[in-house]
Amino acid sequence: MVESSREVIGRHGTSSVERRYYISSLPAKPAALGKIVRAHWGIENSMHWVLDVAFGEDECRIRAGNAAHNLSILRRIALNLLKNEKTCKLGVAAKRLKAGWDVRYLAKLLRLPP
Repeated sequence: MVESSREVIGRHGTSSVERRYYISSLPAKPAALGKIVRAHWGIENSMHWVLDVAFGEDECRIRAGNAAHNLSILRRIALNLLKNEKTCKLGVAAKRLKAGWDVRYLAKLLRLPP
């Protein structure tokens, strides 16, 4: 088990200590486990940031049944299609807009014949 803690100082000078515990069967040193955990969260945070900025995921209010989960899967598929398209040097949000405006570009993204 590895314990990680950090002190957070708020806007008004108040501080709090946050502790996180990790359980692993890996025979690694705490420093190596710390690198693994930080790498995982770095990837996780970058993906969620892109989904929020490019697709407005945090603003979505769909809650009924499986709709939220299904839409989340569709967003991730769209994100992968947009990231894998290398001919256009735009960001994900701009590529998404371009696909909405240009039917040929949308067909290229979806790998449809011209």
